[in-house]
Amino acid sequence: SNATATMPLVNAGAPALAMLAATAATIVLLLAFLRRQSSKTTLSRRGGLPPGPAGLPVLGNMHQMLANKPVFRWLHRLLEHAGGEIVRVRLGPVHVVVVACPAMAREVLRKNDAVFADRPTTFAAESFSVGYRSASISPYGDQWRKMRRVLTAEVLSPATEHRLRGAREEEADHMLRWVHAQCNACGIIDVRHLARHFCGNLIRRLTLGRRHFRDQQPDAVGAPGPDEEEHVDALFAVLSYLDAFAVSDYFPALVGLDLDGHEKVIRGVMRTLNRLHDPVIEERVEEWRLLRKAGERRDVADFLDVLASLDGAGGRPLLTVEEIKAQAIVSNSLRLCATAYSSIILVVVYFHDADFWDMVARDAEISHIRICITIAT
Repeated sequence: SNATATMPLVNAGAPALAMLAATAATIVLLLAFLRRQSSKTTLSRRGGLPPGPAGLPVLGNMHQMLANKPVFRWLHRLLEHAGGEIVRVRLGPVHVVVVACPAMAREVLRKNDAVFADRPTTFAAESFSVGYRSASISPYGDQWRKMRRVLTAEVLSPATEHRLRGAREEEADHMLRWVHAQCNACGIIDVRHLARHFCGNLIRRLTLGRRHFRDQQPDAVGAPGPDEEEHVDALFAVLSYLDAFAVSDYFPALVGLDLDGHEKVIRGVMRTLNRLHDPVIEERVEEWRLLRKAGERRDVADFLDVLASLDGAGGRPLLTVEEIKAQAIVSNSLRLCATAYSSIILVVVYFHDADFWDMVARDAEISHIRICITIAT
């Protein structure tokens, strides 16, 4: 009777043991497969696409990319295995094609420009462009064409460049005098601080028509205040996160989970830029609305005036407030951040030239260096 009583217990435990064994075997096989895929160097072709490493069903080659840092060296190795010209990797559902051949690059950038002109949709791009309303990072379409016409015909036109040349020269003069004053005071120049805040001053002066966000000057030498510090930090965060890798860009269902912390940073950057930009932009748009209503015009003084003064059909503004905000954040700021750095190179080159600093000290001879810097920017 004891034997017959224990038989149901043995039979009841058998399915659980079988399930445990099957799970363990599945884990072992999966680990072996992942190891084999990670070490696999042969490239495969599928569906007319360029050759690329085999990947997992859902992740593609994302696990390999994350395990091989820096990524550009991993891509170079893949290019070598593929013959050195073109290779494909799959990040989730997205196929990424890497081209290292000049002839193929011309094929992509010139002959088939209309095919490859579109931009990827990412959380950072959508946030910084206020819903893809700017030209620089918007997907190819009607909105992109509209903002591109505005940029090429108005913002980047020779007439606008000539009109704002005086402001650029004044900022170059201010930077040189500040450096000279610092050399006389302590002999030490923080080039990183100088470069960042020269960019910030130039951006605010040309885009918004002001160097400081508050009416009062922070101090006698025009050093940046707390708002200006936050503004420059936010602009360089835009540069850092605009093209940064985020898992949710390849798996949109993960947006909101913020697995890599990018969304929190981007939202913080947008809060800072909105807090600083919005009052200036809205005030200027209202000013031009009143001028239109009165049938009057005035000369434009900065990029914001250029954008707010454009007329569309029926005498109404060509651009909405949201489009102007997006353009102020992305296109003008990024362009000025990139170009203003070139002027710093000229200053660094002359750091050890005593004759140069004698020239800077004499206002009558500063215009020559100012012109050089203006050309560089």
